[in-house]
Amino acid sequence: MARLPRYIIPGQPQHIIQRGNNRQAIFAAEADYLFFRDALAEAASKHHLSIHAYVWMTNHIHLLATPGESDSISKVFQSAGRRYVQYFNHSYQRSGTLWEGRYRATVVDSEHYLLTLMRYIELNPVRAGMVVHPGDYPWSSHAFNAMGIKADWLTPHEEYLRLGQSVDERQSSYRALFQTGLSEPDLTAIRESTHKGWALGGERFREQIEALSKRRAASKGVGRPRKLENRV
Repeated sequence: MARLPRYIIPGQPQHIIQRGNNRQAIFAAEADYLFFRDALAEAASKHHLSIHAYVWMTNHIHLLATPGESDSISKVFQSAGRRYVQYFNHSYQRSGTLWEGRYRATVVDSEHYLLTLMRYIELNPVRAGMVVHPGDYPWSSHAFNAMGIKADWLTPHEEYLRLGQSVDERQSSYRALFQTGLSEPDLTAIRESTHKGWALGGERFREQIEALSKRRAASKGVGRPRKLENRV
């Protein structure tokens, strides 16, 4: 079955996933994470991709990012991915591919889903049983968004900035979102949209995306989702 073309909408956040080939490890040491961070940050700056949230697991990565141009995401992953594969293969005396084909991405309705998706991304290590609290995992954006740890290469999204008038207020409000876990409907909506290439958002949002992209943005059986941000 042919994959659907991606939505290319500058200015609209995207949830992006890239996995290791055959689910193999793509990070084996602290130096690997640091090299990938620097390569990604450099490419994102060059190609106008604003990164709001991330997590780097052992064998895959998640990003929540807004492209400034139609080819921002593809250029960032081509540049950073190529550099990292060269580094990884040289470091571990291996050859061949590291990534599982092309990355997956889905456009996100920021008003209804952005904060929920940030929680989903930063809670990945908790769901995987690696840590008890997202703040205990060193390779995610939680320290930046919830605790104010400096990360110049990350860009707060407008929805995050609306959490409070000051930096402290925003961080406190953001931490409060993690007092409850994500519901099963939330998890299902996020996973299905990314896996199947559907838009993650409400009915009106999907209609707008369909008009812009000239293809369906959701399964015909998908109903109107609830406004998840009001439930956290």
